[in-house]
Amino acid sequence: MAHHTNYAEPGDDMLYANDWLANRTDVFDLRQPKHPRLARSLGSVGDLSYPHSFVTLADGNTLATFQYSGGFNHAAGGLVEFDPQGRVVRSASARVPGHPNVRPYSLAVVASADRVVTGSADMMGAQVSHVVQVWRLSDLKLLQTLPLPHEPDWIYDTAADSSEPRVLADGKTVLVPTFNCGLFLLKHPAVAQPTLQHVYDLGYRMCEVPVVAGDFLVETMQSGHAIVSLDVHDPEHPREVSRILLPPDEYPHWLALEPGGDRLAITGYGALATRVRFARVDRRTGTLQLEPAMTIDLSHAPPGSWHGSAMPHGVVFSRP
Repeated sequence: MAHHTNYAEPGDDMLYANDWLANRTDVFDLRQPKHPRLARSLGSVGDLSYPHSFVTLADGNTLATFQYSGGFNHAAGGLVEFDPQGRVVRSASARVPGHPNVRPYSLAVVASADRVVTGSADMMGAQVSHVVQVWRLSDLKLLQTLPLPHEPDWIYDTAADSSEPRVLADGKTVLVPTFNCGLFLLKHPAVAQPTLQHVYDLGYRMCEVPVVAGDFLVETMQSGHAIVSLDVHDPEHPREVSRILLPPDEYPHWLALEPGGDRLAITGYGALATRVRFARVDRRTGTLQLEPAMTIDLSHAPPGSWHGSAMPHGVVFSRP
């Protein structure tokens, strides 16, 4: 199950690419992007297994979430930091009393605050989690496990399964979406007792990989066949400014943003499972525009390559 990669191409052009069901990650050398080569592979690290998401740190190391420890979906995983050669620098457990359903999913690094924020959602959907975790970046000490606020009169549990936290343009504010399309605000993550605030409901019930483009959060809404742009310059009061509707048989999942540019790459499921679509986001206004003429169709293998369809998932743009 080819799954997550880095969200942007790392500075050393070594891309972590996850084969999730196999508990394996391949690291590809992309210094010649038309001729990638396999540099190395990794699997479990001690008791931690099933790596999921990857972020490159300022010093060139890579920080990864691991979903499980002690075997497949046995207990909470944790974080592992690798140096540029793939050696383990440090690791830490996400286990915490009273929260057996924690499953580290994705992560946001708040370097200015010496913090890491992780979502919690099980890839297999075997249990539901309602927390966000805050760690100290410098030593990976787990500092807080914060429950997502839930109102008793909510018709739908939008606090279920925090997914893809993102740091906003100010470098210190974190927005945390959930798979159930809630949006929560984590301000001042470096204080002793940071708080989470529910700030928006995207209105659908399957929201997935977002990107930050200036003062805008662009989010995929798989169940709505849509890409939505939210103005988050006032993160306590997000507002929708633009939307792309895809055909009803296409379910978007992943977004990649062109470094320094305005182009978006979109992958997903259904009829989108073997395609890569492209769109543009205006970084000044948040306006989205689909570019249908640029769609890449991978449903038929080119001569001399793989057999059958290619199913793109994680996508990155080459660095300028």
